[in-house]
Amino acid sequence: MWRCAGLAGDAQKAETKEEFVKVKRRDLERLTTEVMQLRDFLPKIVNGDILGTFQKLDAIESMQARWSTYYFVYLIYPITDMEKKEEEIEQLKMDCEHFRARLETAQADCMREKKEKLDLRQQLNEAKQQLLQQAEYCTEMGAAVCTLLWGVSSNEEAVKTVLGGSKAVKFFTITAQTMESFVKSLSEDMKQQDLDSDENQFVLALAGIVTNVAALACGREFLVSSSRELLDTMMHLLGDMKPGLCTKFKVLMLMSLYNVSINLKGLKYISESPGFIPLLWWLLNDPDAEVCLHALRLLQSVILEPEVLAKSASEMRDTLPFQRIIALSKSRNADLQALAKELLEDLKILEYEV
Repeated sequence: MWRCAGLAGDAQKAETKEEFVKVKRRDLERLTTEVMQLRDFLPKIVNGDILGTFQKLDAIESMQARWSTYYFVYLIYPITDMEKKEEEIEQLKMDCEHFRARLETAQADCMREKKEKLDLRQQLNEAKQQLLQQAEYCTEMGAAVCTLLWGVSSNEEAVKTVLGGSKAVKFFTITAQTMESFVKSLSEDMKQQDLDSDENQFVLALAGIVTNVAALACGREFLVSSSRELLDTMMHLLGDMKPGLCTKFKVLMLMSLYNVSINLKGLKYISESPGFIPLLWWLLNDPDAEVCLHALRLLQSVILEPEVLAKSASEMRDTLPFQRIIALSKSRNADLQALAKELLEDLKILEYEV
């Protein structure tokens, strides 16, 4: 058989190379016989079962290869996902610990700030209480001192001594500020003042001191020359306060302005102040007789000074409430009635003023 195979191979080789080989007839016949025998026996040996077995074996080997791949995919990848999940869990634990530490720190800071806030609030309340006590003390002390000074200021020598000091200008500046602060503190619907309160007594004493100082020639000169801010403040406050409110305070300020008007320079300054004539109209409508009385006296000072009247005559004719003055001339208050009648006679001069 091997020899025939060799011969067949030689024949194939010879055919491939397109060469011819000489073979003996006997050998060729023998080869032909062997081929015929193989044809007869080969189908019996190699049947369909063996071929099917080989096919099944190929299929099993292919399936085994595929299952090996699936096993790798489904075994390896789940382990990798688990490792990732474990890493994420560990990271979350670390983040949680970090945030817990920050929370504890924030809570500690919050508690500390709350304690500091409570301490500051307590300190603030204590400071407010101390400030209130100091304010009450200063008001009480100011009322007492200014009341004493009010009495002392009736003495000419005492006034000269006060005005000759280095703090006189500062005193009258503070007086103006205190008066203004007092008026601003008044409520809109306030009808009456507590005359016994330290605040009220403090301001009244200050106004009384100014009145006594202005009653002296040296005092008038000092106020006109060095304390015009105080004069401006008093005129402004008289225009701000409603009729019937703080009448005693108004009277003292009007008395101060009247005393200053005795000084020609002072009268010019007051009468030339913006809104002076309308201010007189406003004051003459006050329901308090004493306020109207002192407003008329201030008006009379202007009328009796020709130089000043010449500048104010036109405005007076246009703005003065003559009907109100006529009504006051019929007042039950004897002093007010007499002064109003006298002023009406004085006002006749306006008819001849250009």
